[in-house]
Amino acid sequence: MSDEIKGSATHQQLIALLSDQGAQYRVVEHAAVGKCEAVSEIRGTALGQGAKALVCKVKGNGVKKHVLAILAADQQADLSQLASHFGGSKASLASPAEVDVLTACAFGAIPPFSFHPDLTLVADPLLFERYDEIAFNAGLLEKSVIMNTHDYLRIAQPELVAFRRA
Repeated sequence: MSDEIKGSATHQQLIALLSDQGAQYRVVEHAAVGKCEAVSEIRGTALGQGAKALVCKVKGNGVKKHVLAILAADQQADLSQLASHFGGSKASLASPAEVDVLTACAFGAIPPFSFHPDLTLVADPLLFERYDEIAFNAGLLEKSVIMNTHDYLRIAQPELVAFRRA
């Protein structure tokens, strides 16, 4: 399945959710760029407004779960903090096959919303403390959403977990 077809169902599901929930958002179409720095420049947003989505696997100590971990694009994740939050001994990025099953999106196009029952959504609080809007790829590499931060928190309801590197 091509990346374009792969993410289109997720994109449509996301836009329907945002519209149904009365979110303040806009869709920006742009060239398919995978790098956070380049896409934030195209969107006209600060790098720190970008919501970077990492599909992670937490395991150990009897824990085995998948987590969609969201953090500001100008930060780096500390996966050990994520593991300890869930009681696991280690966390790693999920395999491409796992990402495909859990998100139905290409790498770089994953929105900060979980549409899969086995994918727990967490977000680092810093993403919501500095800007009134966040920006993210919306299931497709060539479409982004810029939306109100409070609307994101209200609709997505991520568990807030500090997991950025100090």
